[in-house]
Amino acid sequence: MGAMSEDNNRPELPENVRVRFCPSPTGTPHVGMVRTALFNWAEARHTHGTFVFRIEDTDAARDSEESYNQILDALNWLGLDWDEGINVGGPHGPYRQSERTDIYKDVARKLLDAGYAYESFSTPEEIEARNVAAGRPKAFGYDGYDRNLTEEQKAAFRAEGRKPALRVRMPDEDIVFNDLIRGPIEFKAGSVPDYVIVRPNGDPLYTLTNPVDDAMMEINVVLRGEDLLSSTPRQIVLYRYLMELGIAKEMPLFGHMPYVMGQGNKKLSKRDPESNLFLHRENGFIREGLLNYLALLGWSIAPDRDVFSMDEMVEKFDVRDVKANPAHFDINKAIAINAEHIRMLDQQDFLNRSVPYLHRDGVVSADSWDALTDHEREVLTEAAPLVQPRVRLLGEVAGMVGPLLSDATYIKPDADARKQLKDSAADVLTAAVTALEAIPEDEWKAEHIHETLTNALVDEGGYKPRLAFGPVRVALSGKRVSPPLFESAEIIGKPTTLARLAELRKNL
Repeated sequence: MGAMSEDNNRPELPENVRVRFCPSPTGTPHVGMVRTALFNWAEARHTHGTFVFRIEDTDAARDSEESYNQILDALNWLGLDWDEGINVGGPHGPYRQSERTDIYKDVARKLLDAGYAYESFSTPEEIEARNVAAGRPKAFGYDGYDRNLTEEQKAAFRAEGRKPALRVRMPDEDIVFNDLIRGPIEFKAGSVPDYVIVRPNGDPLYTLTNPVDDAMMEINVVLRGEDLLSSTPRQIVLYRYLMELGIAKEMPLFGHMPYVMGQGNKKLSKRDPESNLFLHRENGFIREGLLNYLALLGWSIAPDRDVFSMDEMVEKFDVRDVKANPAHFDINKAIAINAEHIRMLDQQDFLNRSVPYLHRDGVVSADSWDALTDHEREVLTEAAPLVQPRVRLLGEVAGMVGPLLSDATYIKPDADARKQLKDSAADVLTAAVTALEAIPEDEWKAEHIHETLTNALVDEGGYKPRLAFGPVRVALSGKRVSPPLFESAEIIGKPTTLARLAELRKNL
């Protein structure tokens, strides 16, 4: 295989684009799978085409209903809607391969009858032994031995109790196609052996089911991962046969998306934590932030611009602009982009989305805004402008608002917060209590608290601001980093503020 010329005359897209997303339900949805769904969805929306969603579940040993439901959950959470397929229906159903077995049997029979496929009785051991005997590497692959068996030879094998696999007859010619992302690609004649489409037990393989579904669902643009590039010449040949048989209307265009790499230049594995979509959701990614970041794994909207909405992506996306070189998943960049999208949320939307995380972390009494107490809603509304610009993930909101909602008189400091307290902390806390006690309840406002503490600790006490306000912050929040200090004190109220300052002083 080799790329041919470097020129960029990539193919024109068809008039009515039909793309598909067809995952196998094995394991938890991972970011590579979601990026494939996103690019297909964006291409369909950009071209006003059709996005088909089907499930490739013919591997009974590995497929699970749990994984199937997780894939649906992932697409629904991310808002990647589809026009045809699972739970939506359409003219080309059923959309689960496990319900299409009769279709594959019928197509396999037609391929066999037309001579495009043939029965192959060789076992893997026999193929290896023939390779060794001919001086080829043992794992060289299938050698075409069964291509021209006579009826007598086949009968003899059957008499031994053997059942044949079905193989597709590869033509003796170079196979060339123009990849939407990589440009012209060529596979030399003889580099792809005749391959199995039906196992001896009658089970159809991906090599048959995937192109047959694409043909029958009239998919004309196939966008998928680079790991499937090596199967493309086989699919092209099978497509030619399906067109001869009247099963396929046209040859689809293929585009192979770059690998997603993890740390240390290794391909991101399904087992890497960064790969797990639901882990990102648990940590508090919002869909806008995660989709924006996944879009950058191989594509960009404009030079020097990383943050955009899905509407903007749809307006600009063309799969032919995707880069062929591997994309690196950088969790820190993903979190930074998520933070930008959190800041763009309307305040009430931010609160509504934060509540399930606050409830999970034991900070509020219910998991939806409407079910909260009046007091909780009041405190969160006051806290939102302080917190929303400072969190990067919704999972961080609890740490920020927890101390504001709590009526505890002592909050045990985190280890890193305690470590930054200097020897002067006790004196600072004593002076802070004395100064703040003088503020009347009805004047307990952020600016008044700020003025009073600055006067007592910095101007009169002679402490640097960091040494003056650090112990107060730790007393009120238990943390090294918190929402703005004086606004926090106003929300917490005078009695609890004074109690926390005194209690930290006792517990130093």
